Amino acid sequence: MEIREGILVPLGYGKYVRSDAVVALVPIEENRGPGRRTLVYIEGHTTPLVASRSEESIVRDLVQSPQDITRAQQQREVLRDLLEDLAGIEPVLRRIIREQGHFDLDRAERRIREVLEEQEVLFPAD
Repeated sequence: MEIREGILVPLGYGKYVRSDAVVALVPIEENRGPGRRTLVYIEGHTTPLVASRSEESIVRDLVQSPQDITRAQQQREVLRDLLEDLAGIEPVLRRIIREQGHFDLDRAERRIREVLEEQEVLFPAD
């Protein structure tokens, strides 16, 4: 589990903290209720903030990938699957598809590899 740096995490009722500043989460057991679910300890502060959200939901937001990273990971998976499937197409069928369907599978494979390499630079390993 990795905490994503610099993401604002909602604690409820308009309170937000930076994800990389959270040191500890402690569920409130006594007097727990609406507006009092979790104590959130912040780096540099001696007194915890009281969050109205549960510790599970806060943790989920602390480690959740931003949407663009998640989308890039999903796209890479699809491209890898497609590349694997394309590798299984026999040369005779490739020629027929190229000549009759006017679609060059070899060119498509090269382009998919290029895109995967570009994505790896922008969004390093899963």
